[in-house]
Amino acid sequence: MSKYRMRAAALLAAGAVAGGATAVTLSATADDTGSGASASADEGRGPGGHGRGGAHVDIAALATALGVSEDELESALDAVREDLKPDAAKKPADGERPTPPTEAEREERSAALAKALADELGIDEAKVSDALEGLQSAARTERRTDLEERLDQAVEDGELTDGDKASVLKAYDAGVLGRR
Repeated sequence: MSKYRMRAAALLAAGAVAGGATAVTLSATADDTGSGASASADEGRGPGGHGRGGAHVDIAALATALGVSEDELESALDAVREDLKPDAAKKPADGERPTPPTEAEREERSAALAKALADELGIDEAKVSDALEGLQSAARTERRTDLEERLDQAVEDGELTDGDKASVLKAYDAGVLGRR
C-alpha cells in the first residue's frame, strides 16, 4: 500500500473513532428520562426534576443537609436570587452567546450563594458551603458513573473498544466534554 493510501486509511480510522466517541458522548449526555419540558414546568421543577433550575440544586437534598424545610430554603433562594443576578452591563448583546464563566468566577458565585443563603437562613456559612459542595460532588460522580455505564454498554455492543472508552472518560475527566 502506498504511503498516501496508508495515511488516508489512518486518518479515516481516526475520524471513525472520533465520530464514534462523539456520538457516544452525545447520547450519554442526552436526557433520556422521558420527562419533557411540560412535565418539569407542570411540577415547578428545573432540570432533572430538582429545584427550580438556575443554581441546579436539588432543593430537597439541600434542605435536608441544612436542616431546614424545603419551603424555608425556597423562600431564602427567592430572597437572594435578585441580589446574585449578574450586572445587566455584563450580559451579552441579543443574539450573542455569553462567555462561559472561569473556574474562579464559578467559585466566587458559589461562595456568594453560600454566604447569602447562610445570612438569609441564619445558619453557618461553612455548613451551607459544605452542603453545596457535597451535592455538586455527588452529582458529578453520578454523571460520570452514568457515562461509564453507557460506554460499557457500547463496548459490549461492539460499537466502541476499551481504548475508545478510556479516551472518552479521560476527556470527560479533563473537562473537555461538557462542564464538570
